[in-house]
Amino acid sequence: MLRVYVLTFNGPMNTIPLFFKKYFKIAFLAFAVTLSACAIVPPVQEMSDARQALDAARKAGAEAHASKDLQSAEALLQNAEHALQEGDYKQARKDAEAAQSRAVAAQDKALNE
Repeated sequence: MLRVYVLTFNGPMNTIPLFFKKYFKIAFLAFAVTLSACAIVPPVQEMSDARQALDAARKAGAEAHASKDLQSAEALLQNAEHALQEGDYKQARKDAEAAQSRAVAAQDKALNE
């Protein structure tokens, strides 16, 4: 049988079951650890997506039709690789996603001209 004890205090909520109060800290800690794991994991997939997008843009002829966008995407990918080596995964992820976006834009320009 589960017993729920009620703890009272002066505040906006007059009663909070002790069961919930006890496990709230544990749940919050688990949430915080899960959320921070995003910054700890290297952006391997984002880097791969950016490289593939650059390759696709080159094959579509972006060097001739959208060279500025292609060069921008290449520079962003180099920045992402540098940030990855430095351990700044958040910046690496941001730069890799930007590189992919620019490469896709370059590919679109190349295919539409």
